[in-house]
Amino acid sequence: MLSTVLRSAHEVAEIVEAHADDAERDRRLPPPTVAALVDAGLMRMCVPAAYGGPEVDPATMARAIAAVAHADGAAGWCSMIASTTSSLSAFLPAETARAIYGDPEVVTGGVFAPDGEGTTTTTGDHAGVEVTGRWAWGSGTQHCRWILGGARCDDDTFRLCWFAHDDVTFIDTWHTGGMRGSGSLDYSVDGAFVPDERTIRPGVTRPVVDSALARFPNFTLLAASVAAVGLGIGRRALDEVGDLARAKRPQFSARTLAHSGYTQVEFARAEASLRAATAFLDDELSGAWDAVVAGDPVSLDQRIGIRLAATHAATAAAAAADTAYTLAGGAAVYDTSPLGRCARDAHVVTQHIQTAPKLNEKIGRLLLGLDDDVSMF
Repeated sequence: MLSTVLRSAHEVAEIVEAHADDAERDRRLPPPTVAALVDAGLMRMCVPAAYGGPEVDPATMARAIAAVAHADGAAGWCSMIASTTSSLSAFLPAETARAIYGDPEVVTGGVFAPDGEGTTTTTGDHAGVEVTGRWAWGSGTQHCRWILGGARCDDDTFRLCWFAHDDVTFIDTWHTGGMRGSGSLDYSVDGAFVPDERTIRPGVTRPVVDSALARFPNFTLLAASVAAVGLGIGRRALDEVGDLARAKRPQFSARTLAHSGYTQVEFARAEASLRAATAFLDDELSGAWDAVVAGDPVSLDQRIGIRLAATHAATAAAAAADTAYTLAGGAAVYDTSPLGRCARDAHVVTQHIQTAPKLNEKIGRLLLGLDDDVSMF
């Protein structure tokens, strides 16, 4: 029996896929796609039940993100960004969190990086910070009502700030090969006032909500969710080439592509790798979730396991998309084929700081018992 969120993810797939070309052309998700994802609750999966949210467990959320990404990688990416951002609602003062996240139509997104500068000040009865800065990789921020940005402040604090949409300027920088539909452009604010209650201090502010999801490490959750986008894209690529192989007869051949020994071997290898990567990530997430539900913290070993599984999943998914593209032959180069988009999008997943192959160096050090910085694990 599919959970409600998984059922919703599969139900919106038709709408998401139908508008994928529009997203690719316009370099942002079109309104029908955003509306479908919002209505399905797939842009706020981490909002606590205390605020009327679905409070989805990490493994289920990863499966839902992968299902959306199967229909369109960019839509999966935006669902991932919005939902992981919504996990931060548990750290805001309850009144502020209810005001922002209590509305099921509200989408939030943004960038953690401390690329803003904040000056402490008071406006009326509200103490807060005045922030100026510019952030890159603002995925889906144009359809967000509240947009986050990290800022180094003059009181020696690092704060995440929630900016109102009208305070944000969007800069048309998103001209890319992959994830074109994600609208991951730059954005900036200039002297935007953010009251203290709309800021949190990462690593310092404790959750206001007492729930298992609020205790789950944020960066670990983000890494797994980014990887889930790749798994959905990789799955779509193999599904597409499988259908093509059963029907396509290569030039100068009387048999379909599926009869080729090369196709059979490469397809089987890619299937095994992708399925193994999917199971690995699911298993690591489920084990960590069981610990949190039991009242235990997610251990360092569990965090390392999830990061290993997430990095591996991103790499395996990109390899699967590459294999599918190669097996399809000349058919893959046309815009009418989703395989080119799958290959481009899958390689954006491997470029994310949370799933990039270079992360294996840090993971390897930790697995070998060597010391390393784990503050973002």
